[in-house]
Amino acid sequence: VQLQASGGGLVQAGGSLRLSCAASRRTISMYAVGWFRQAPGKEREFVAGINRNSVTYYADSVKGRFAVSRDNAQNTAYLQLNGLKPEDTAVYYCAARAGTILSSTQRYERGTDYGYWGRGTQVTVSS
Repeated sequence: VQLQASGGGLVQAGGSLRLSCAASRRTISMYAVGWFRQAPGKEREFVAGINRNSVTYYADSVKGRFAVSRDNAQNTAYLQLNGLKPEDTAVYYCAARAGTILSSTQRYERGTDYGYWGRGTQVTVSS
């Protein structure tokens, strides 16, 4: 599967953005999807994940502000970013994990849990 993240931009603190992760070559319904971010000078960190059965889970830092979803018919996953803060500034990446069963509720929060990565999209939050 090939992934392409989009939707990033410059937004003021408190604003919102919606990131998209479009899949090609394979149907996204066969994959668990994760969102990660990497700020300058920092390590990549897990943000949110959604399993094949649409079970979702989040990093504590974004819980209640961000929402991950998927639309298998559109072959796309989404990350809705609300209540953005300057510390949310980063390049955001989507990733896909193959081989998960449909009923899995396991959390996949490590980068090594995912075998497919898209190019990132920059999110910049001004204060």
